[in-house]
Amino acid sequence: MTAPNRNTLWGQTLADELAAAGVDAVCLSPGSRSTPLTVAFADHPDIDVFSHLDERSSAFFALGRARRTGDVTAVVCTSGTAAANFHPAVLEASESRVPLLLLTADRPPELQDSGANQTTRQEHLYGDAVRAYRTLPEPEADARKLRSLRVTAARAVRDATETPAGPVHLNVPFRKPLEPTEVPGDVPDSFATDAPLAATGRDGPFVTTTTGTARLEEADLRRFGALLETADRGLLVCGPSDGPTPSRDALRAFTEATGVPVLADPLSGHRFGAHVDSATVCGGYDSYLDGVDWPDPDVVVRTGFSPTSKVLRQYLRDSDARQLVVDPAGDWPEAEFTATDHVVADPSAVLSDLADVVDTTGNPAWRKRFERAESRYWDVVEDACEESYFEGAILHDVATHCPDPTTLFVSNSMPVRDLDRFGRPRPAALSAYGNRGVSGIDGITSTALGAGSATDDPLVLVTGDIAYYHDMNGLLALARCDVDATIVLVNNDGGGIFHILPIEDFDPPFTEHFETPHGLDFEATEDLYDLSFERVDGRAAFLDAFESSVGDGTTTVIELQTDGEESHRFRERFHDRVCEQV
Repeated sequence: MTAPNRNTLWGQTLADELAAAGVDAVCLSPGSRSTPLTVAFADHPDIDVFSHLDERSSAFFALGRARRTGDVTAVVCTSGTAAANFHPAVLEASESRVPLLLLTADRPPELQDSGANQTTRQEHLYGDAVRAYRTLPEPEADARKLRSLRVTAARAVRDATETPAGPVHLNVPFRKPLEPTEVPGDVPDSFATDAPLAATGRDGPFVTTTTGTARLEEADLRRFGALLETADRGLLVCGPSDGPTPSRDALRAFTEATGVPVLADPLSGHRFGAHVDSATVCGGYDSYLDGVDWPDPDVVVRTGFSPTSKVLRQYLRDSDARQLVVDPAGDWPEAEFTATDHVVADPSAVLSDLADVVDTTGNPAWRKRFERAESRYWDVVEDACEESYFEGAILHDVATHCPDPTTLFVSNSMPVRDLDRFGRPRPAALSAYGNRGVSGIDGITSTALGAGSATDDPLVLVTGDIAYYHDMNGLLALARCDVDATIVLVNNDGGGIFHILPIEDFDPPFTEHFETPHGLDFEATEDLYDLSFERVDGRAAFLDAFESSVGDGTTTVIELQTDGEESHRFRERFHDRVCEQV
């Protein structure tokens, strides 16, 4: 390897080693101090580069791509507040176990506490939200330092992807010159000959990490298998995906062996897919488990994070069931604190291994009860959609009419809740995602576009007006990152979710400080971001626009203007109807 100066050598080595470790994408934002990194990544033949003007949007785009692929996406910024703008995405990546690598350029150490421009303390900037942190040594054409840099790169990728996956922060200080200008003697001509391992690395990763799968001991399998065999009312509850969710083959084997119904969160990876044809996969539980005389389960196996549905969480809380929470990292993803067993193992291994030891077909009456409820429930949903095109009906139609396959991303607040309640299970390759780690509305558009950049599948984003406003900067990625989407904009002119809270009864301050109507006309984003904007009214018009837009290779925003309060009142009436009819 040849380089005109030590900074260029440092950047090239880091980029080469990250590529060898499997990093194939990086998000860059403009800045001077990060020049050695930007140039190295931009020139690397094996790394896709996505250029963003806004560091917050850049980090969320990287988050979305890493969430969709399960592989590390790197993100680079200059020093100062640029690095602070990564923080919201770092928190989401940490809580939802998404592998990110944060490369923050920094000023040299002597400029700290000196009042130097664009200088602040970046050490441990993200606290304990990262899986690992290190400030790299200052660049130098030194064999040991270069080997250390290669090892650090390999370890960073390992730390970001091991269980639990998450963000890793490398702070990278540089002195001038930052550009690839020639500095005589900075990198000796004989360096590659004198230190070939440091200069060129190995054929492949400098360090290879091999990780095993955590499985239960035979005695524990037999113990839990016996528990399931004696269960009269067993359940499998799949919460939102946290990375290593059970494979669909493992889930299918488990349900065939035990006969248990599956209550699948829409973000679990199991609400949709071919397995729906062979397993009892339920999606209407948010309504019919509440207010209906429904028996408690006696054994529950739980995977993923805590379910989106408050009704389901409280149903499990109030039951006297034996609850097995399976988490490969040994964390505690169960905020009601009523689970009885903490199973630290790979969820796919647990389900497939239990399928091998269980000798029962379950209670057919219990399973049939869920199947009848599901059938009747979705009839009630369809009747409701015909009666009133409320916000939940929009999510029902999106989930029903997305092509097979599709990447579907839903915003927080009401869209994810409406997908949970109204998104009917179907045997289509519908990959549904959301930012449920800390459930913010910042960065929603950027995360969705990042997810879309990782696949050729059509991309559909369903977002609210406040979330759309919050991340309009992210729309610039449509042109700069060569990605397109169908964006369903549910515009209820403010924070419609607050109508489900008791504060609704206190006005003032409810309207001005909680609902916050803004009166913005988002059609202006059509010209600003070179997209198509279509405002529609009613079910027929929406379906026509939606089916024409999805997968057509362009970006269309389809806006439906709704009344947040009336949609909430209709949800309440719908719930009462379900309680009467299911």
